[in-house]
Amino acid sequence: MPNKKSAIKELRKAKKRSVHNARVKTNFKALFSKAKDHADKGEMEEAKKIAVAFQTAADKAAKVNVISKNKANRKKSTLMKMLSAKKA
Repeated sequence: MPNKKSAIKELRKAKKRSVHNARVKTNFKALFSKAKDHADKGEMEEAKKIAVAFQTAADKAAKVNVISKNKANRKKSTLMKMLSAKKA
């Protein structure tokens, strides 16, 4: 347990940030898997809508450094390749 006042405050901030970051990461992963599942089922319209939401979530997560920019770009690219392969 921290002893100094500033360390106590930093601990509070770290707890709040970890909850926020976990929520952002969970949303990121869930949207990716939802889009993938819809594409596997052949529901391309729904998959495209979710893919757009995923791209937005990925960019926002990368913007606040919850995930790296490279990971966001990699996942977006993977999803788009997957959707275009299923469509063709």
